[in-house]
Amino acid sequence: MPHVESAHLMELALGNDVSSEDPGALRHIAACNRCREELSQITRVVVTARDVEESDLPTTPPERVWQRIAHQLSAASAEPPRPRRSTNRHARTIRCALGLLVGIVFIWWWGRGHGTAPGITGP
Repeated sequence: MPHVESAHLMELALGNDVSSEDPGALRHIAACNRCREELSQITRVVVTARDVEESDLPTTPPERVWQRIAHQLSAASAEPPRPRRSTNRHARTIRCALGLLVGIVFIWWWGRGHGTAPGITGP
């Protein structure tokens, strides 16, 4: 049997009545470390989520936090963007590679028709 799909494992972890293929899936999970571990992880998440209380939920930050965020965003958008070094280094590398390629092509071209000594005829 192929691995049990994550959606099916989720249904098993939630304790939902899924389908008639559960016996085969449960046999596979018993024999397959990967599926057994995934079911274990999903079950831990489900148990933890069910234990969450209202006091565990995040609260709205104070107004000063939002003001500081807004101030930093407006200050950042007012500053001129800084050039990225990696882009400059990358562009320099590309230019060097292209220059090298042009030089090689020029030397090859020059050697084909212009590299013979005077007075000697080519083939």
